Amino acid sequence: MNTKLTLSLEKEVIENAKIYAKGTGRSLSEMVENYFRNLVSGSQNDNKIEDKYGDIDPKVRKIIGRITLPDDFDIEKVREEHYKEKYGF
Repeated sequence: MNTKLTLSLEKEVIENAKIYAKGTGRSLSEMVENYFRNLVSGSQNDNKIEDKYGDIDPKVRKIIGRITLPDDFDIEKVREEHYKEKYGF
């Protein structure tokens, strides 16, 4: 069920958002709804992460779960390639 929401924003922000929405084939309402969904979802995920990884630095906790690596990802291989490229060995 949809419910109306009234927001007060700067005129320029609204105009630019309308142009962006039209260019992406979405409605402004859809964009705002998706933004709120992501905002709330991210907040809930952050709380779960904080409970599980409370002793990890907050800056690191923010990126936990944001990146998905393939199952066969080899950090040592990536590190070695990086050092070869950066230092030439």
